[in-house]
Amino acid sequence: MPTLEYLCEQTGTTIDDIAERTKLPLKRVEAIALGRWTPSSEERRRIAEAFALPVEDIAWGHTMDPRNIRYHRFGFKKHFDS
Repeated sequence: MPTLEYLCEQTGTTIDDIAERTKLPLKRVEAIALGRWTPSSEERRRIAEAFALPVEDIAWGHTMDPRNIRYHRFGFKKHFDS
């Protein structure tokens, strides 16, 4: 099942094109395409319509591996050592 990023690559559609067609904020469309944001049902509908595809034919979940995100604890170190 193709992701939004894959569909863009295959069709030559840009993030700007999708944002314009769907009337969604550019940053939101970019986050969805990069797999950083799982779109709402309304966002899915709009994007699927922009590609003339059923919503069910597009993969919508996060694609970023959370293990690649580094988390740090700042301050209060003495409380974490207990």
